[in-house]
Amino acid sequence: MIDGTFAVVGAAGPIAFFSNQRVESLSHGYLFSGPAGVGKKTFALRLAQSLLCVTPKTTLLGYCGTCSGCTRVAAGVHPDLYVVEGQVKIGDREGGGFHEEDASARDIVRQLSMHSYAGGKRIFILGDADFTREAANALLKFFEEPPGDVILIVTASAPGRLLATIRSRLVEVLFGRLTETELIAVLSAAGTDPSEATRAARIADGSLTRAFAALDPEAGALRDAAADWFFAAVRGAETDASWATRPTLEDGLTTIKTLARDWLALTVAGDAAPLLARDRTGDLRDLPPRDPAVLARALASIGDAERIARTNVTPALVAELVRMALAPTR
Repeated sequence: MIDGTFAVVGAAGPIAFFSNQRVESLSHGYLFSGPAGVGKKTFALRLAQSLLCVTPKTTLLGYCGTCSGCTRVAAGVHPDLYVVEGQVKIGDREGGGFHEEDASARDIVRQLSMHSYAGGKRIFILGDADFTREAANALLKFFEEPPGDVILIVTASAPGRLLATIRSRLVEVLFGRLTETELIAVLSAAGTDPSEATRAARIADGSLTRAFAALDPEAGALRDAAADWFFAAVRGAETDASWATRPTLEDGLTTIKTLARDWLALTVAGDAAPLLARDRTGDLRDLPPRDPAVLARALASIGDAERIARTNVTPALVAELVRMALAPTR
């Protein structure tokens, strides 16, 4: 039983894991891994608030929401909570506040060298972490031997991209996809029409981020365009890759990868296979048969394309690489 509020959706495994911990037994560092949009960063923030709440309680998880620690965390100004989002570079600038979107490794090292303001734990949350090699090497010493009052939490939807030397020094906590019921509850609480909430939850693949995106007409149009391109590509028909732009490439590839995965699942398990893109079930079942080994290679090629898409390669070229992987063999 959690003593106090702990406002997260899903995360049964992580809740059970930390409910059995005491502050004294916590590791110096954790890796929260799992699909995008399942609440890893929210859990990290709520865990931080639990540790920084000054109201006495009998459990590790839980916070009062009204004490000085809680109000500072909620306002984003607690001096013992340092939050970084996205890529971390080596950096050469001075400064670095408590909550940064583009903090450098040097900023983080500078903050790590400070002492706790309140005399307790200091929590560093590196959300959607993506370290350049130089930044990772600069931080490695602190991942190995952080100050005694520091808890590091790294969240990642692609933990394999982290350097093994960093990943091996963190305790990995796995976050699973949210259920449709959980997604519908969150969407409904946000005022979404019940039928729209159900539709969005069905195509979100357990991700709250994708569920909210499904309610956005622009995001829906992108998903439809990428899906239509996929079905044309696998039949060898002429394709229009106008969906592949720098801002939309990642989301478009996610849609294509989901459809390719479903095609492989149907090929191997037949109509009983559980599908992720259930709104395109009819189109998927109409696809021509293909050797499962060929489909598995195509799926791997799409994963390679996702990695290439994060470089300076043009979106059109990335789309062409995927098209070649999907096109029927002559």
